[in-house]
This record gives sequence, C-alpha cells and structure tokens, in this order.
Amino acid sequence: MTVTATSVGQADELEPDSSSPARGARLKRLVPAVAAVLCGVLLYVSFPPRTLSWLALPAFAGLGWVLRGRSWKAGLGLGYLFGLGFLLPLLVWTGVEVGSLPWVALCAVEALLVALVGAGIAVVSRLPAWPVWAAAVWIAGEAARARVPFGGFPWGKIAFGQADGVFLPLAAVGGTPVLGFAVVLCGFGLYETVRLVLDGRRTRVLRRGAASAALLSMAVPVAGALAARTLVSDRAEDGTATVAVIQGNVPRLGLDFNSQRRAVLDYHARETERLAAEIKAGKQPRPDFVLWPENSSDLDPFANADAAYVIDQAAKDIGVPISVGGVVERDGKLYNEQILWDPAKGPTQTYDKRRTQPFGEFLPLRSLVGAINSDWTEMARQDFTPGTRPGVFTLHGTKVGLATCYEAAFDWAVRDTVTHGAQMISVPSNNATFDRSEMTYQQLAMSRVRAVEHSRTVTVPVTSGVSAIIMPDGRITQRTGMFVADSLVQKVPLRSSTTPATDLGVLPEIALVLVAAGGLGWAIGAGVRGRRAGEVSPYARRTSLDSGR
Repeated sequence: MTVTATSVGQADELEPDSSSPARGARLKRLVPAVAAVLCGVLLYVSFPPRTLSWLALPAFAGLGWVLRGRSWKAGLGLGYLFGLGFLLPLLVWTGVEVGSLPWVALCAVEALLVALVGAGIAVVSRLPAWPVWAAAVWIAGEAARARVPFGGFPWGKIAFGQADGVFLPLAAVGGTPVLGFAVVLCGFGLYETVRLVLDGRRTRVLRRGAASAALLSMAVPVAGALAARTLVSDRAEDGTATVAVIQGNVPRLGLDFNSQRRAVLDYHARETERLAAEIKAGKQPRPDFVLWPENSSDLDPFANADAAYVIDQAAKDIGVPISVGGVVERDGKLYNEQILWDPAKGPTQTYDKRRTQPFGEFLPLRSLVGAINSDWTEMARQDFTPGTRPGVFTLHGTKVGLATCYEAAFDWAVRDTVTHGAQMISVPSNNATFDRSEMTYQQLAMSRVRAVEHSRTVTVPVTSGVSAIIMPDGRITQRTGMFVADSLVQKVPLRSSTTPATDLGVLPEIALVLVAAGGLGWAIGAGVRGRRAGEVSPYARRTSLDSGR
C-alpha cells in the first residue's frame, strides 16, 4: 500500500490534538496556584511601613476564591503557597545578617502552619455562612503560630497590619484575635458577596439567605469597629507623667553593633547628658523618669564597675531614675534585663525578659544548627534564661509596664503588665541587628495596636530607631529617625481603667478556636455521613472532603 504525502497530512488533520486538554488541565491548576501566591504578596503589602491596611480585604477575598469548594488536599497546597507569598517578603529582614538560609527555613516552617489553615478553610467553605467558619479557622492558625514551634512566632498576625485601619478599635474589644477575625471575615464576606451577585446575574436567581449572610459578614465587622471607637480614649485618668525616651544610636550596623567595648553605653549616656544640658538651659521640661532601650548597656553593670559608674553619672546628671537595658550574668546564667537605676540609690528593681527569641537569644536544635553552620553557634554561645515575673517598675510614682522588644508580639506578655497595675507601657527594643529593614516599622505597629488594646500610653525606646511615643488611641505623637542619636520628651496621660480586651484576656481567642473546631467537625461529619449513606445528597456532596475542584 502506498501512502502519499497528501493522505498523511489529511490523517494528521483528522487526529485530535491530545495535548490541548492536557495544557488546559495544567493551566487550570496553575491559575489558583499563582493567585494564591499573589494574594499572599498582597497581604504583605498591607503591612507597615506602608499605610495600606485595607489591602488585607482583597487579599482574603482572593484567598476565598482560591480555596472555596476545593478538597482539603488542594487547600493544603494552596495555603502553603499563600503562606510563602506572604511570609517570604514580610520576614526578609531575618536574613539581613545571617544569610538567606535561616530566612527561607523560617518561612518554610511557618508556611506549613498556614497550609493547615488553608486545608481547614477549604473544608469549611462548603458550610452555610462559610466566611464565619473560615475566619475562625484563620485565627486558630494564628493561635497555633503564636505557640509553636519553640514557643511560637506571632509575627504576621493580621491585627499587626491594622494600626492605621478602620478596624483598629476592635483591639480594645477582644485583642488581636478579634481584630484579626474581623478583617479576615470582612475579606471572605467580600468575595462571597461578589460571587453570589455574579451567580445571581448568570442564573437570574439570587439566594437571599446566603446573600444576607455574606453582606452581614462585611457589615458586622465594620459596624463593630465603629461602635468600638467609644472604648478608645487618650484622656488622662491618673494624671500625667513627663517621660524622656533616649535613643543613643550604635557605632555600627549589624550583628557586631556592640563589638566596641562600652560604645553603646557611652552613646546613651552622652545623649542623656545632652538632654540634661537642654533641661538646665530651659529648652526641655524636666522628665519624671528616663527610658533607655534594650541592650543600651553592652556591659553588665553589676560585674563592671566602669559601666555602673557611667550609668550612675548619667542618672545624676539628669536627676531622675533611668530604666536601663543590660545583659546581666547571674549564677552562670545570662539574662536580658531591665534595671531601674535611681540617681541616689543606684539599681533598685530589675525585670528579666520572659519571652526570649528563638535563634536569637536561645538556640534550639543547637547541634543540628552547628552542623549546618558553626558560625551561627559561635554567635550564640550561651542561651539567655527567661525571666518568670511580669515587669512593672514604679518610676517617680508612675507604674510602668515593661515588654522587652520581641515580647510585644505576644498577647500575654503585654496584658499581664496591665493586670499587674501598669498605668503606661514601655517596649524597650534593640533593632540594630536588622539594619534599615522593615522590621522596626512592623514592631512599631505592634506597639500601636497594644496601646489601643489596653488603653495605655506606649513608649518605644530603641537603640538605633525608630523610637516613638504612642498615645492610648494608637496615635504616634513623636518619633525619631533611624541610626541617629536623639531624645523624645513629652507629657503623657496615665490610665488605670481596663478595656474588655484586658479583662477577657485569652477568652476571645479560645472562643474563636472553638468556633473553628465546631465548623471543622460539622463539615467533616457531614462528609462522613454522606459517604456512609452511599447515596450522597446535594448538601453532603458539597461538604464531602473528597469532592472539590
């Protein structure tokens, strides 16, 4: 048989292109994956130093589109991609001095917890009023990230991106869990509203019950935030205090910021002496007390007489007590310690940082880390020992709660200073290690949220900036630049009343975790019952874990 070229060409035309469906399937899988990453990046853009907190709503609306109706396995993968899109740019500062490997490893581990959240959202997305269940699942994931691994890493809580947002007053209602829940709920509600409207136009049938629930998912958080504004006030209840915040600066950027013996201490003493001269000249009011940053004394003043002398002279020059941040060794253990130094009595009170930073102040998996890179274990030869008691100093009659640097990210570490009587809060910090990255602005936003959450003035003295004074309503009234020596002096309101968030403590978070567990149990139970019945009803089919796009 002879086959001509013409017949071959005709045969090729008649044969279907089998690669076209395959390409379509790959594209169908690729679109949600890319969308998940982009939504994560959009959520990152909503965080400080940008004042675009509203972008969190379309970020979660997009995540709702990506996850709704999918199987839990798909939700796991898409949630992981969303987590990477969000966390990789948010936490890039963690690799500024130690390289990209720790940064990528941290984000990869944290994104695993976000992946579990993605799986949970996919599961509950088949329930009625699913935005409520899905938002609760997200907050349950944040609760887990704040506790594991290695004591937790709450950085990236949705609440911490809302210091400039309309939802901020909700921090006073139920703390960061309620604030974050409202934002996520509104985002998912936005997607569901748009979806139902578009479906209604296509089918000419609008499901009023579902549409009402979607609209309420947006309206209730906004209405709640507006109503919660009555809880936000900067009115003085216990008089005022004039506070001075010192930013002495550091001799160099990076991990070796304190490699010059006593340089950091001398810088802060010098800035305090400069402020004392301005006070004597009548250019500045005399403060009631002075706040130095974390690690402002790079020598242990209890073991080094020269360091103690420098601090003592600074206190005598300014004539008021100074809260000094130092690294102290006691009984063979290291402590990140705040020391209250009186100009007449010397050191009178101390507070040891309770929530130390993993891989910064203590090194988990030390042998494994050393096997990967021995330089990392050399930089952290000895772990810091966490303190056990809340820090509240009495400074010139004012009770000042202390949450040292990393502790500002933990709800409990700030709250219990207020429950122990703090009339204002100080967050002494050292961000010199992280260069000019976004980290200092992210942390400053946390302090603004804490101010509203507990209705307290918050001061943020930082070695290298940005230092700030924050009113109880979250407004920054004064701030410094980065890597400059400066001081801030201001009369601030003192308050003793408590917000619902302070009174309730962890209860709102527990309630939302229980809501998440209830939604997951409902969805899983419906799927199991549907499979056992053999004939899956339309509702059970929507709730089945094995169904999905």
